[in-house]
Amino acid sequence: MMEEKKMNFPLSVSDISLWLAVMAIILLITSELLSSSTGYFGNIVIEKKLLRLVALALGAGFMVTVIMRVFQPIARAFTQCIPISPQNCF
Repeated sequence: MMEEKKMNFPLSVSDISLWLAVMAIILLITSELLSSSTGYFGNIVIEKKLLRLVALALGAGFMVTVIMRVFQPIARAFTQCIPISPQNCF
C-alpha cells in the first residue's frame, strides 16, 4: 500500500520574521532615500507614500511574528498544565 506523505511548510515563523524585518528595513531606507533626494533619484516615479505604507505593514507583520514567538512558550506551558493536576504545573 502507498503511504501518505505529509508535506511540511518549508518556512518557520523565525524565517518569516527575518524576511519581514529585512524587507521592511530595505523599503524604509529606500523610501527615505527617494524622498530626500532631488538629484539622480528625482527622476524615478514611485509612489513614495505607498512604499512607506508597505514598509510599515511589513514592520507590523514582523512585530506580530515576534509577539507570536514570545507568547508561544507561555501558551504551550498552560496547555500542558490543564489536563494534568495543578501540582505538576510549573
